[in-house]
Amino acid sequence: MKIHYFFRHPKVGHSIHRVFRTIIEEIGKSNIVEIIEMPKKGSKPNDVLKNNIFTYKKRSKNTIHHVTGHIHDVLLALIGVKTVLTIHDLVFLDNVKNPIKKFIKWFLWLYIPVKIANEVVCISNQTKKNILTKIKSNKLNVIYNPIDPIFEYVENKFNKEKPVILHIGTGWNKNLKKSIEALNNISCHLRIIGNLKKEQVVLLEKYNIEYSNATNLTDQEIKEEYINCDIVNFPSLYEGFGMPIIEGQKTGRIVITSEIEPMIEVSDNAVAFIDPNDENSLKNMYLKCINNDEFRCEVIKKGLVNAERFSVTNIANQYIKLYKNLIER
Repeated sequence: MKIHYFFRHPKVGHSIHRVFRTIIEEIGKSNIVEIIEMPKKGSKPNDVLKNNIFTYKKRSKNTIHHVTGHIHDVLLALIGVKTVLTIHDLVFLDNVKNPIKKFIKWFLWLYIPVKIANEVVCISNQTKKNILTKIKSNKLNVIYNPIDPIFEYVENKFNKEKPVILHIGTGWNKNLKKSIEALNNISCHLRIIGNLKKEQVVLLEKYNIEYSNATNLTDQEIKEEYINCDIVNFPSLYEGFGMPIIEGQKTGRIVITSEIEPMIEVSDNAVAFIDPNDENSLKNMYLKCINNDEFRCEVIKKGLVNAERFSVTNIANQYIKLYKNLIER
């Protein structure tokens, strides 16, 4: 079996590449795989046209063409061949206020791609439900993201005097502002991964939060960040999946996250839940995780069990089954 994996331009972001790397490595053990990256990173008409022309030239008979996410519009160049589309979330649509722009994005990035694709993979049931509120389709499958095999349990002596709280991501949905406000007067070191905005730095200084910051980390460096922390902070307002949840669980760290979907689905209740809109909810949970040893250890134990659901072998086998079913049609 031969599979072509189509990725957005790498400069747009590495998150999708990172998720699929281990899947492709596993599937490549018994199949022929090729990774194809788009030449243009923009979404202007000229960029879309050039990416579609490039994609059309990569078409091949008796091949599965898997568009891994973000570049949904290149499905236009894959009409007539066997295609799979992975949709991670609908943030590109849910965040749009202008009704005309919202319709254009719905039509070009959701309606048309879903109609063209033979199979559509959603990375959580929440993403699937969200899609079904916007378009009817019987092509939707749920296959979770896998956890990278480099993540493993590492024992940790919890630092109650000054715990390291790991916060990954600085975008609007990562809720860093609320986290900073909730950590006021709590002794800790806030480790932030991602590019800090000026207003976030101002807020950190206002509340006198001890912090450090890192960007552009390798997978191995990200693994070390989990090992070196005491608490994984993930109080997101919006997610398609939530990789830090299972990465933290697999490493053996307590994870604080929002009691909303898909975090509920992904975590299997093996986390410390909070209301992401309530500063007091966050503050009280920080204090509980720091001071209540029994609670913390019980959550960590459950997290280690939950993380096993997301092994790369399990996830890759689900994709292989999907591909085989598509070939046999």
